[in-house]
Amino acid sequence: MNGTKIVTADDAIALIRDGDTVSCSGFVGIGTPEVLIAALERRFVEDAMPRALTLVFAAAPGDGKDRGVNRLAHAGLIKRAIGGHWALLPKLAQLAIDNRIEAYNLPLGVISHLYRDAAARRAGTLSKVGLGTFVDPRQDGGRINACSTEDLVRLMAIDGEEWLFYKAFGIDVALIRGTTADHAGNITMEREALMLDVQAAAMAARNAGGIVIVQVERIVACGELDARRVVIPGILVDCVVLAPAGAHPQTYATGYDPAFSGEVRVRVGDIAAAPLDERKLIARRCAFELPLGGVINLGIGMPEVLAAVAAEEQVLDHLTLTTEPGVIGGLPQGGLDFGAAVNTHALLHQNQQFDFYDGGGLDLACLGMAEVDRLGNVNVSRFGSRLAGAGGFINISQNAGSLVFAGTFTTGNLIVAIEDGRLRIVSEGTSRKFVHAVEQITFSGPRAAASGQPVLYVTERCVFALRDARLQLIEVAPGIDIERDILAHMGFVPRIERVKVMDARLYGNAAMGLRALLGAGRRVRRS
Repeated sequence: MNGTKIVTADDAIALIRDGDTVSCSGFVGIGTPEVLIAALERRFVEDAMPRALTLVFAAAPGDGKDRGVNRLAHAGLIKRAIGGHWALLPKLAQLAIDNRIEAYNLPLGVISHLYRDAAARRAGTLSKVGLGTFVDPRQDGGRINACSTEDLVRLMAIDGEEWLFYKAFGIDVALIRGTTADHAGNITMEREALMLDVQAAAMAARNAGGIVIVQVERIVACGELDARRVVIPGILVDCVVLAPAGAHPQTYATGYDPAFSGEVRVRVGDIAAAPLDERKLIARRCAFELPLGGVINLGIGMPEVLAAVAAEEQVLDHLTLTTEPGVIGGLPQGGLDFGAAVNTHALLHQNQQFDFYDGGGLDLACLGMAEVDRLGNVNVSRFGSRLAGAGGFINISQNAGSLVFAGTFTTGNLIVAIEDGRLRIVSEGTSRKFVHAVEQITFSGPRAAASGQPVLYVTERCVFALRDARLQLIEVAPGIDIERDILAHMGFVPRIERVKVMDARLYGNAAMGLRALLGAGRRVRRS
């Protein structure tokens, strides 16, 4: 390597050995070292090396098609995969579903903490996150398939309380990404939209005697970097790979937006209002639960629209929106830009964000829902042969002060019409979401009920609440018949007592006046 840390991607990847444990950074396309991943795939295709790797990732570094870790879905290349979110890695997920690799799905926040605990050479991570879900060893223990037999999660009792112990893994190779490197290997991240867990993963690999390979978009001389902007010190870095021009986009959807890196601020008022469809209806009803002055998490999918509604209703400056990879404040983005935000107040490392989340720092979380059952359990992670993975869902849903699940009542070709302030089902969805028992428990309704956590389930036509460990119908949209449009499309009968009509403002085109509606009485007060 001629005494320098600046090498080609192929030379760096040549250091990976058969059987190594390789961690890869990335949140969708943010921080995903695409050049390094492509070089690893190229080496395997051309030389059939390396083989039998264990791949570790927290969020899903992929685009749902061919980029990111999807490139590594080759028989023989991967032996085992341990990941937090799988939805954007369909090719790797298919190997897991087909029982061709050992595969585990652990909570994203737990994997973030495992990087940090591995760096400190601890035995693992002790957490209550995952109790009562499919990660609990009394259910699946995070296993995805039959060939995954090792116990990575153990149930423990400490002072009469249940805890889960997640076994740490050694990291032989860390593939990560930054912005600027000097010749000593010091790395800054000034043009990156997120910091993720690159520092912890690099430290874990270095302290295990492994190697750290960093993809960057520019290189400067030693002494040029401000030490306070260095995220990964050179003592942790073995190889620096300069990405070719155009091969280091900020996200999979955006080459570079200075607002994503905090270089500029944008006018939120310039964001166009979303059309009034079922997604916006749901987001509007969720917005009624926003606590002014509160700290809020918005999940991927349906809840993303809530940020746009908050901006449209001019309450965004009275809230602090956050997302799991480390964003504090500002306006989170959606689609393949998800994870990035504009006008942020601060940017944390991902493992620090989950410290905050796991400790109860969220006043409210708004998350998606794919299946809900009579006990209030929610599944967003596994549907037959489709593997989505939990991501940060378990950490967030289990520990938020209050919780709102958001989604359409049915799915698959659902068509609704809003006419004269009333909702009409034009074409019902082909698949039910409210079922007798969910296929996999990603959120435990009974555990939430036992802890007294307030939980709502918001759809375009009705709202349910978790009451006494059962779902109770509490609101119905104007124009909706309970028997015809709700009970006929459920796998169980919810508790029904006093049912209100959903607020008429939800179904009008004008702004709802949410700022005045929430008022001072909904402000969060902390002692």
